[in-house]
Amino acid sequence: MKNFPSGFTLIEVMITVALVAILAAVALPAYQEHVRKSRRAEAQAFLMAVAARQQQFLLDTRTYTATLADVGVRTPDNVGASYTIALAAAAGPPPTFSVTATPKPAQAHEKCGTLSIDQTGTKTATTSGCW
Repeated sequence: MKNFPSGFTLIEVMITVALVAILAAVALPAYQEHVRKSRRAEAQAFLMAVAARQQQFLLDTRTYTATLADVGVRTPDNVGASYTIALAAAAGPPPTFSVTATPKPAQAHEKCGTLSIDQTGTKTATTSGCW
């Protein structure tokens, strides 16, 4: 019976490293896109919540407000880290508002760009089909 040395050859290790590198090269971009989509969904949900609060504020005060504090919402940390939220209101008549979420560098390569919603519930994005 022959005694074979134990362990891996250099070529076996190099093939394994190459396979892991190929898998990582494929998986990493897919993961990053998934994270971007998740952040976008969180921002969209927040914009919808602000719009609903604005409608309640209108019923209570007969006007819209330009500050998130007035409608009683705080930008969640995960949304604030990825998007800059801006709320604009005009007295009218009729009164109007717009809430926008502009991607920050943390949300780099965001294909939808700036997201917004207004008093009529119209949802817009820089690229169509993102809402």
